[in-house]
Amino acid sequence: MKNIIKVCAIAALVSAPFISSITVAADYPNRPVKFVVPWPPGDLEDILTRKIAEEMSKETGKPASVVNKAGGAGILGARYVASARADGLTIGSFVADILTTHLLSGNAPYEKDTFEPVGIFLDYPFVLATKTDSPYNNMKELAEFSQNNKVSLGHFGYMALPTAITFKAAKQAGITFSSDAAFDANDCSTLANGDADVINTTTQLILACLNSGEVKLLTSLTRDRLSIAPDVATLNEQTGISLTTWNGLFVKKGTSEEIKQRIAEIAQKALADEQATELSKTTGAGIFWIGGKDAKKIVADDYEAAKSLLDFMKE
Repeated sequence: MKNIIKVCAIAALVSAPFISSITVAADYPNRPVKFVVPWPPGDLEDILTRKIAEEMSKETGKPASVVNKAGGAGILGARYVASARADGLTIGSFVADILTTHLLSGNAPYEKDTFEPVGIFLDYPFVLATKTDSPYNNMKELAEFSQNNKVSLGHFGYMALPTAITFKAAKQAGITFSSDAAFDANDCSTLANGDADVINTTTQLILACLNSGEVKLLTSLTRDRLSIAPDVATLNEQTGISLTTWNGLFVKKGTSEEIKQRIAEIAQKALADEQATELSKTTGAGIFWIGGKDAKKIVADDYEAAKSLLDFMKE
């Protein structure tokens, strides 16, 4: 009799985590969900994350909202998610830097395995842009011009991945920037006011002056040519540098696979609607869904690639 009781007790202990996982997933979310965007409102990751939050509310009947926690080049928001429970109720909408350059530079108040990806959903349409009357139209022409003329660069900070990519590309192409500075918003006014001659920014932030013809693109830091500028060669085409910047949904390590799968299902539904498709068409952003092992591989590969970028920036 004692042996039977012992066997039953062991079986109960073994099955308890599985039963608990199913119960938690079935009840998810049992409280309001927060999507944390570590940047100010308005850019692509914010717009798309809000769509996912709206779909979460619609699908589950529970409130879901976006909380913008800007500061520290994304670190403030990442730290907020890192301090949350592994229950899927606090979800980070993170750019690649948070999982790569910030960790490698020692700036991150969290560990490499603090977060787990739910999925990657955005390839930022990062570009190098300049005023239309600038006497250069691509990286090669910019390199030639910069040898005898002053050219200033505007970017989002030295630890930002697009900045590191830009400086490495500049060296490979033979571009010499006479000066550079970090700005919170590299937009039309940055060029119009003469704060910088060339800016590393996203198309979303300069759409108005792109559409008006006041600004032109020199290259895009994207996997494919932008739909809004098919004649502009990518940085990979012009320099061979293939790294891009992406954004994805991340949760605290230990969050159940069932909960991550539920979040992924809702996100994919939100990103498949007409508004997201239109946003991709108008900005050139790559909007898709890469989840599971593929997302983990992208994070791991880009972490390794970022090592050489940081080494370059320290030279």
